Amino acid sequence: MAKTLTGIVTSDSRDKTITVTVTSRETHPIYKKQYTITRKYQAHDPKNEAGKGDKVQISEIRPVSKTKSFQLVNIEERAKGTVELKDEPELVEKKEAPKAEKAESATKEEK
Repeated sequence: MAKTLTGIVTSDSRDKTITVTVTSRETHPIYKKQYTITRKYQAHDPKNEAGKGDKVQISEIRPVSKTKSFQLVNIEERAKGTVELKDEPELVEKKEAPKAEKAESATKEEK
């Protein structure tokens, strides 16, 4: 029976290929501490229907290429939207110069 996994699409830039990130929680056998394991799988998407951020289900198939041995089964949930961050933050001018002028004028008055 083929292995079936559920994960989030992290990349869809290549033609007919998606990168799916599968996250799972495991417990250490000795220390009994839980930790998160994240694995990335390359999956075959013949119709290019999955997009970045979609929750998808993939299943194991015979190797399609050197790195692809999974195929897209279905899209469970579409991405709600993406957030674009600005590349460079705007520079904010500091207004410390007037404080220095006040300090200089105060010292002049004392003389």
